[in-house]
Amino acid sequence: MSSNVNSVGNTIKVALGLCVVCSIVISSAAVVLKPMQTANQILDRNKNILIAAGMFDPTVNTNADVPAMFAEFTPKMVDLDAGRYLTDDELQQLGLDPETYDQQSARNDPALSDALSGAEDVASIRRRAKYATVYVIEGSSGYESVVIPVSGYGLWGIMYGYLALESDGNTVRGIGFYDHQETPGLGGEISNPRWQAQWPGKQIYDESGDVAFRVVKGGGAGGERQVDALSGATLTSRGVENMIEFWLGERGFGPYLDNEVRG
Repeated sequence: MSSNVNSVGNTIKVALGLCVVCSIVISSAAVVLKPMQTANQILDRNKNILIAAGMFDPTVNTNADVPAMFAEFTPKMVDLDAGRYLTDDELQQLGLDPETYDQQSARNDPALSDALSGAEDVASIRRRAKYATVYVIEGSSGYESVVIPVSGYGLWGIMYGYLALESDGNTVRGIGFYDHQETPGLGGEISNPRWQAQWPGKQIYDESGDVAFRVVKGGGAGGERQVDALSGATLTSRGVENMIEFWLGERGFGPYLDNEVRG
């Protein structure tokens, strides 16, 4: 009997049984935890938007403050080519929801994105989603702030963040990065609040309406449209500058800012 119990066949049966049980446990855990993971992703996104807008101070505020603070924003979806908000009917026809739309995923969907030519692809992102969710605060006299998603290739990969603008669609309110692969202590300093502190008040466009913002090596902080480059991170700094040039330009949010914010 013992030889039968220890046979190769029984060993395989036990191994397969364990695999099935483990698969069921892992699948069940994934299903049960999915709502929690989604909620945490939304919380993290909203907190980063608040940080970019200068409304969340990690040394003072906590995650528990995020829902109430983020309630000041209204998410709206923009047709980047048309430079305007999508109507409710268009959102329904496209099956898009500004609250849950994932621009990173859309960028890889041929139906929801366009390939960029070499001349257009200043930020080295290859494809650009056709639609983007922006987050606006509106007061009695119009826009008070608008936060737009931005992305661009740094040294090791694409950097993702948010840029907050004042009501004029030109003055920077703040910037924040929530996902990047830059080198810690060098390019990774794009996430350092001390480096980001030089952004508020800077201007994006010049008098002609062209994107004139620059990330300058040595002494850039004093310029109206400049910030200091990151020390020892030339390619990351250039990537940030290219990112701003692309997303505030004609293939990015330039038409939207002209029509909906400054118009």
